Amino acid sequence: MRAILLASSALLLGLAAPAAARTPEQVAAAALAAAPVWDGHNDIPMQLRDRHKNVLAGFDFQDTTDSADPAKGQIALQTDLKRLRAGKVGAQFWSVYVPASLSDTQAVQATIEQIDVARRLIGQNSAELQYCEDSACVERAWKQGKIASLLGMEGGHSMGGSLAVLRQLHALGARYMTLTHSRNNAWADSATDKPVHGGLNALGRDVVREMQRLGMLVDLSHVSEEAMLDALEVAKAPVIFSHSNALAVSSHPRNVPDSALDKLKANGGIVMVNFYPLFVVEQTRQWNMARAAERARLEALHLGKPAATVTAALAAWEQANPQPLGTVADVANHLDYIAKRIGADHVGLGADLDGIDNTVVGLEDASKYPALFVELARRGWSQADLEKLASRNMMRVLKAAEAYAATQKGQPPIENPVSF
Repeated sequence: MRAILLASSALLLGLAAPAAARTPEQVAAAALAAAPVWDGHNDIPMQLRDRHKNVLAGFDFQDTTDSADPAKGQIALQTDLKRLRAGKVGAQFWSVYVPASLSDTQAVQATIEQIDVARRLIGQNSAELQYCEDSACVERAWKQGKIASLLGMEGGHSMGGSLAVLRQLHALGARYMTLTHSRNNAWADSATDKPVHGGLNALGRDVVREMQRLGMLVDLSHVSEEAMLDALEVAKAPVIFSHSNALAVSSHPRNVPDSALDKLKANGGIVMVNFYPLFVVEQTRQWNMARAAERARLEALHLGKPAATVTAALAAWEQANPQPLGTVADVANHLDYIAKRIGADHVGLGADLDGIDNTVVGLEDASKYPALFVELARRGWSQADLEKLASRNMMRVLKAAEAYAATQKGQPPIENPVSF
């Protein structure tokens, strides 16, 4: 009897004992198994244009680690199928970016060419990539074990000032548009240009309305604070920042100020944080300004001398003053800040890989996303919140945009007059 009582007591104590705590690595792995990464911005299509003139013959997307060409000043590509898999990426917005310096007609043509090359790249790798235009397709792709591949335009110059062109680019597959890039356009101010519209003008507001009528996500990365606030005032569905960070953490004008974060919470949108040191790390921004000042000093000092003199002197300065790159922890600081201010429902990831020449240490390529999830789990992020960060927030936003567009089926297209 005594033996039975002892055994029963041991059993009861065992049942009452708490389950063993999971390590940060286990929490991160569980989150990524339940919700793969959905990245908001990758520039492989731009690299295909710059390096290969959009000719895919001979381009192997399985492994691009040996793609550096120092003679041309080209670093190795940061993305390939092998590393996307290692990074637990399940969905990707491929950017069909074209330079903001192009004329309207050139920009429209080039954007169509970039949509074409992105879709051909996806098609040539259909065993692992699934071209998608809606949330239902993304869900099907995940069930099939494929990486859902969607397209996003970067910069309103891509539509050439025409709502008709915007509609046709949407028909070709574009599912978001960043309202500006590095320069203002005819209807919106950029974060890195002198303001001329005070945010969005009347056409800019109509662009937001028409995009949401179509179900196209409005992307506020690259735009001025005033344009952010104007767009959020007009928006009836959630918007995104496809690759931006928090201004309060690093004060680059490309980042999102608290004024916009607070309105974004009410809007239901998300900020997809990127990995570019210049936007992530305040010390890097300060270094960049110091480098610009040193370059100007050297140009004045060596006026009339060969350009190579300045180049060599600047290289010596850079060697003596190496650029700070930051670490995974610095990216986590941005996510922590945004989540604490407006909630974990409003964060995502938009690494900007292959659109940047360096990253913070530890997030160098598409295989490295899990390291960020481990860092956040170490800081106390729950599995549920990590799943939101990975892809659940982006899925919610896309479904909300689609649901709003469904309510607008009876509304006529917004028109603007042609310019020639």
